Amino acid sequence: MKKKFRLLLFFGLLVVLIGADKLSKEIAGEHLKGQGTITYLHDTFRLQYVENVGAFLSFGSGLSPEASFWIFGIIPSLFLLGFLVYIIWNRNEMSLSIFISYVLILAGGIGNISDRLINDRHVTDFLNVGIGSLRTGIFNLADLFVTTGVICLFFFLRAESKNKPAQEA
Repeated sequence: MKKKFRLLLFFGLLVVLIGADKLSKEIAGEHLKGQGTITYLHDTFRLQYVENVGAFLSFGSGLSPEASFWIFGIIPSLFLLGFLVYIIWNRNEMSLSIFISYVLILAGGIGNISDRLINDRHVTDFLNVGIGSLRTGIFNLADLFVTTGVICLFFFLRAESKNKPAQEA
């Protein structure tokens, strides 16, 4: 039963997370494109439509379309495919918190890579958070999923490693 539950949880979370990312990008395109920056809570939150052909903070946006296709599309897709296989293969041996962290990372990766492959290297970004001049780059839900997954994974793996010596003793 646990094996089937994890598999259903895996695919259910993937569908929901990727769907939320796709829907948010579609809504941003419909309501933010050409509108300039919209701010909330004294400029703490900004909504601003941007199409990014690079990676984080537009790194690599000056690459040729062919190089960008391989570096930001095909190579990461191969890594995500391997990661997908790893998660499915090992889903029952990992804790639920590690498992969900991995699913967040995978869903965010799939969300952005699929945009790159479908939209000629373009990924829609529209969120910005900060106080004064201390701000994040412009990002999307897929980026948020990856970042949240990585941060959670760091803390969960650290907690598990601290508990292992006590369990082994």
